[in-house]
Amino acid sequence: MGKQKFDGYADKYDEWFMKNENLFTSELRLFEKVLGDITGKKLLSVGCGSGLFESYIDSSNIDGIEPSEDMGRIAEKRGINVIKYGLIEDVDLPDETYDIIYFNGSSSYMEDLKPVYEKSLRALKKNGKLILLDVPKESAFGFMYLLGKSLNTYDHEFLEGAMPELPYPLALASSGVWHTTEEKINVLKELGIKNFDFYQTLIKNPLYTNEEPEEVSEGYKSGGYVAIIAEK
Repeated sequence: MGKQKFDGYADKYDEWFMKNENLFTSELRLFEKVLGDITGKKLLSVGCGSGLFESYIDSSNIDGIEPSEDMGRIAEKRGINVIKYGLIEDVDLPDETYDIIYFNGSSSYMEDLKPVYEKSLRALKKNGKLILLDVPKESAFGFMYLLGKSLNTYDHEFLEGAMPELPYPLALASSGVWHTTEEKINVLKELGIKNFDFYQTLIKNPLYTNEEPEEVSEGYKSGGYVAIIAEK
């Protein structure tokens, strides 16, 4: 397996969330809300990363796919069963196996979503849920990352006074593709999904999101971190 985008950044990824503790708590609340009660259910995390979010829940029934060996090794220590070090595109998933398949931020690092979501839907049981959690391209965070990517720096006069104290590492933000929420919804509709639920957090401007944890709210048009729940 060749070097992946997050190789060498596993520690920085976890460190960023720990330093932005209130922001992390907001995202964790959304994560826990949309997963719901997972007792007795079989889950697959696509792009499981370091398993940081899963370390706060029971990860014993969670399989993972992770391109970065650096990240995946940490996830394994946190209880995730990493079934593949690589891309989901290269994995043969068994049909109708999982109750929940989720992408926690990983859609933002995938160019072509349709074949990936289609494969995931095939691997879900009937009435299973495909859950997509992400920073939307159209959000304030999305704009910030795209501007940083375009400028190749956060330290620019255009961003003076508007940046959080500890922004997401530029190398990771710059390697993202970033999709709009509507784009993902439309892909799922093309694949036959009709039943959706939406939840969001990080409603505040990025400059203030780490001041205190936020509650989860329904919808997707205001949040800096949004969850789409698609029922098969």
